Amino acid sequence: MWNSFCPWWWGPGMFFGGPWGMLMMFVFWALVIYGIFYLISHLARPSSEIVRKEETSIEILKKRYARGEIDAEEFAKRKKDLES
Repeated sequence: MWNSFCPWWWGPGMFFGGPWGMLMMFVFWALVIYGIFYLISHLARPSSEIVRKEETSIEILKKRYARGEIDAEEFAKRKKDLES
């Protein structure tokens, strides 16, 4: 008798009960799993500050010239080729 008057006593399985219960349970767990994977992928992704800037071909050529790997003539020739 007491159970019929208590609004918090709806019986077993009422949270996911009824005709839509299985669908709601599937949606609930899909969202939980998606949230976990989203957090993991977001935390594993490097921040934009850490991402290394790619060098252009002219910058690489300048570094090679500065290290002495190529001479001035070779530098001028390759720079001309890259700029055209």
